[in-house]
Amino acid sequence: MSTSRLPRLRRLLDPHFKTPSEHDSGVVLPHPPGTLKLIAMVASLLVLTGCATTQRQTPVAELAPQSSATDPTAVTTDPTQAGSTAATAPLADATAPNRQATAAPVTLPTSTVIEIIGSPGDDAQLPVIGQPIDALDPQTPVDLSSTQMHADLWARVRSGFGMPNLTSDLVRDHERWYASRPDYVQRMTDRGSRYLFHITEEVHKRHMPTELALLPFIESAFNPQANSVAKASGMWQFIPSTGRDFALKQNVFRDDRRDVLASTRAALDYLGKLHDMFGGDWQLALAAYNWGEGNVRKAITRNQRIGRPTDYESLAMPIETRNYLPKLQAVKNIVASPQAYGLSLPALENHPYFVSVPIQRDIDTALAARLAGLTLDEFGELNPSMKKPVILAAGTPQVLLPYDNADQFVQRLARHNGPMASWTAWVLPRTMTPATAAQQVGMGEAALRDINHIPPRMLVKAGSTLLVPRSERRNEDVSEHLADTAQIMLASDGPNLQRRNIRAGKADTVASLAQRYRLSATQLAQWNHVAPGARLAAGQTLVAYLAVPTGKNRAMARANGKTRVASIRKPSTRIVARRTASVSP
Repeated sequence: MSTSRLPRLRRLLDPHFKTPSEHDSGVVLPHPPGTLKLIAMVASLLVLTGCATTQRQTPVAELAPQSSATDPTAVTTDPTQAGSTAATAPLADATAPNRQATAAPVTLPTSTVIEIIGSPGDDAQLPVIGQPIDALDPQTPVDLSSTQMHADLWARVRSGFGMPNLTSDLVRDHERWYASRPDYVQRMTDRGSRYLFHITEEVHKRHMPTELALLPFIESAFNPQANSVAKASGMWQFIPSTGRDFALKQNVFRDDRRDVLASTRAALDYLGKLHDMFGGDWQLALAAYNWGEGNVRKAITRNQRIGRPTDYESLAMPIETRNYLPKLQAVKNIVASPQAYGLSLPALENHPYFVSVPIQRDIDTALAARLAGLTLDEFGELNPSMKKPVILAAGTPQVLLPYDNADQFVQRLARHNGPMASWTAWVLPRTMTPATAAQQVGMGEAALRDINHIPPRMLVKAGSTLLVPRSERRNEDVSEHLADTAQIMLASDGPNLQRRNIRAGKADTVASLAQRYRLSATQLAQWNHVAPGARLAAGQTLVAYLAVPTGKNRAMARANGKTRVASIRKPSTRIVARRTASVSP
């Protein structure tokens, strides 16, 4: 935390605090006994309560002065009163070094409170707890005044390197590639500067080598919204099935594979599992992270059978995996000595870039960004898991904001008197057309299709969850169950169409694949959420709704070998090779 922020933090926590200039003006208020200790305790609380967790955090207090609810978990459904009852819990440092990755959220007692100084007439209250401790070492108190807060983060990363070095020609090739693109390296490191402290903290807590904190440079160029042709997503590039294996929710409202905190927790959990699986060999663990553990096991077994070594460099593997560790080694070498490659790294201090702000009511993304003084793009850089224009408190009970903007957000939200959210969820009672659904919720069909990503010529099946405008009939915050499980189920709006998987060939595009199956490129693109002119990787699978041959036509098609419809395969338990995102410089 920079020293320029300390007076504001002191003023927030202590009504008697005065800056030196205010003391010079003659207005001096004595500190009551124990105030300084209380300030230190609450400041530490801000660090401790930033929980990088996917679990819902039980609210512990209402900041808004007008609230009269006795149950802190109660939700008011009248949007006209949302500003008086919906407020945030205390600011929390989401990258606190004192929280274990799998620890439960901190529960705060409500018996001890101090006042927050805000706008005139504010009497909101903030819960506090006892002396904070390090969760990994309970005997060690937290010292926020430590000079480590202002240390060089890059130096901390370098000091934690612990993996054996590679010195192959591939490493030198990648070093030259990065060194010849200083603008790309600058953009990549600037983007990574938002997240690197948090990842380094998590790596240190798990006693892992800090080379792992550099892995998002390779996976996604530190872009939390990166997507690959193999449907991998996020900064750590989880495919859907692996994401679900590590508790990353993927539904109508959010994709936790893109969540900064949740995906980092999941990636380090997965890497730790692979490290143990391959006998403590980080190189094999990383190869498995990229290629799949099943494929690495097969490669090891193959080498054992023919009497060859089973280390990373001795295994036969795809080109992408063969280059995976050399890329990481090249980035490691550049971080270790950037001047040797004619590059420079942005200055980074050893403290969080963002803090976590718990929310207790659904809130429109545009409103949250405006209250925080951020553009939607800036807000999305720290909160990329949101898939809809509303943040659901039941599913995403916190937002990440830069420190200064979080301070502004909390104060503005406490004073906000208008509606918090203009959207809610509606579960269809029966299967219906998008036009019928739009008519029932009072919005245009095109708008309903667009916000819910409903392709043409499709029915929405009973039990599907749609995002719709709030009204007098539908005015509630979305429940936790829906926030975690909501899905849209579609069916063909015609008797002879069936969902099929079609596979792209070499050099295929969406347009060429659509032409092959006598489809519109725009329609195929809408079904798969890609651009109509997008290029496809060989073997990439898309969803299409095709006419199913029946009777004599089916027999003729089979006889002539012209059936192009791919059969729907049963789920396989084998590990499929992961493809990393293609990120433009």
